[in-house]
Amino acid sequence: MRKRAFIIFIVVFLFAGLFTVFANDAVSSEIKTSSSDEGVLFAFKFSQGDSSRILSTVDEDVFVNGQLTHRAKIVNRISSSVTAVFEDGSGECNATFMTSETSVNQKGSSFSWGNEYTSIFTRDKRGRYTIDDIYFMPTVRDVPVFPEHPVKKGDGWVFEGHEAHDLRNTFNMQKPFKVPFMAKYTYADDEVDEKTGRTLNLIEVEYDMYFESPKPSSFTSENVFLPAVTMGHSAQKIWWDNERGMIDHYNEEFRIIIEDFSGAQYTFSGTAYAEVMETERMNTKENVKRISESISGLGYDNVAVKTDDRGVTISIESIQFEADSSMLVKSEKEKIKKIAEILKGFPNDLLITGYCADRGTKQNQQRISEERAASVADYLSELGVRSPECIFVRGLGSSSPVASNKTEEGRAKNRRVEITIIDN
Repeated sequence: MRKRAFIIFIVVFLFAGLFTVFANDAVSSEIKTSSSDEGVLFAFKFSQGDSSRILSTVDEDVFVNGQLTHRAKIVNRISSSVTAVFEDGSGECNATFMTSETSVNQKGSSFSWGNEYTSIFTRDKRGRYTIDDIYFMPTVRDVPVFPEHPVKKGDGWVFEGHEAHDLRNTFNMQKPFKVPFMAKYTYADDEVDEKTGRTLNLIEVEYDMYFESPKPSSFTSENVFLPAVTMGHSAQKIWWDNERGMIDHYNEEFRIIIEDFSGAQYTFSGTAYAEVMETERMNTKENVKRISESISGLGYDNVAVKTDDRGVTISIESIQFEADSSMLVKSEKEKIKKIAEILKGFPNDLLITGYCADRGTKQNQQRISEERAASVADYLSELGVRSPECIFVRGLGSSSPVASNKTEEGRAKNRRVEITIIDN
């Protein structure tokens, strides 16, 4: 399990470096010119108060000593906001990372709401970031970085990047474990986005990675599983929106091999895709009024609307499932189907939270609350409200009761599911 914790961090955030990177002094770049136009001066642009939400999905095969152990789909959700803009055009940002993983063979399509990690950093116009070592997210850093001068189609350049892994829980390493690489860039082409009509610049990025870690002075049960050699290859295509000064979307093919000091070898290969997603500020008077009036119009006494820092939540109390199962009864499906029509009016991600009454063991309460939240999430996905990658679930057992667990009426109220339309 210790090895597994390390492995997840190695790969899960591989793709997130396109959006947040670590500070690095300018590395010498090589430019080769092959076209005759004036070229494009690529630059990041920041405006105070701007916010964005990036959703990245990874399809991955995991091998241990050459044997396939499992296939997984990983979702990485990044929300960020620009908190300050400086005279040189750099921007200070605050970003939150949330990662969820599910097995391809796992029943159902829901993604659990994972741990959240905050990073605060400053990024300059070229793409280089300054971030303190107290922050471990993301893993891939200094990608992309642009030259100081205009670039023409067919031109190439090289900048140093690195990966930074969080090994605090596994090996008590209190700073990011860093693996360097040289990224090779090519300005390949221009493409017009069919949906927006904007011109996007296609940037191709490729890098190989090989790093040998210093050998521990003595082997113990802890450090024998430290990474001895980290190697791999990444090929990425970035569709860059220079008018907005940001990435529009990208894809990647990767293969990472890690060999620990015991001689065991772990291989991760797959593809990744990410894009900046449309969101709407949910916790406004207008939206809360709109949702509350729509819910009230349904005529259900046990459905209410509330707000908090997360967003706007629709709470369904006394929700009914088949006996000893997480299958919704027919009447509840009809209720959720009507709520689904309201949810379709907002583009933001959804968080489905399950609760239960304080009966039975805590372990069983947790399991039931998770399964019932997943049942609602899967049904919303089936209704076409959102794709599975945009619906997250969590179970909170009997925590946060809204009524007394000493009466049947109170326990019924505590058996509830909450659907949160997430801000950002």
